[in-house]
Amino acid sequence: MPVTDDAAITEILKRVRSVAVVGASPNPARPSYGVTRVLVAHGYDVFPVNPGHGGGEIAGLKAYATLADLPQPVDMIDVFRAPDHVSALLDEVLAMNPRPSVFWTQLDVVDLEAAARAEAEGLTVVMDRCPAIEISRETGVPH
Repeated sequence: MPVTDDAAITEILKRVRSVAVVGASPNPARPSYGVTRVLVAHGYDVFPVNPGHGGGEIAGLKAYATLADLPQPVDMIDVFRAPDHVSALLDEVLAMNPRPSVFWTQLDVVDLEAAARAEAEGLTVVMDRCPAIEISRETGVPH
């Protein structure tokens, strides 16, 4: 089962230092753009991933087309994709070497089969939560 305990989620966010935001958008009105900015503002190394914008910039950061294009390992994958894309994305995550330790999906992005598979492979899973909201809850700083 995905992690749902607030204290455990806070610990995950304290442990993580680098995040790939899959589905990051260059549009400042999109939630993925805002979350990318919040993560950067709170000291995370953030790598936007979007096939249509690889090589460009998102939120002032170099964007990557795929997880395989990332220049370094990351601790967490933050997923801004529709639930029907989560399983295929997890396949990409499981092919990473080294693998991230956390597989996180955003609000309304739930795939319990993918969660079970990720956990069976040793990943910590958080689903249907937003790291920016969790950081705001913990720090008291609005996102």
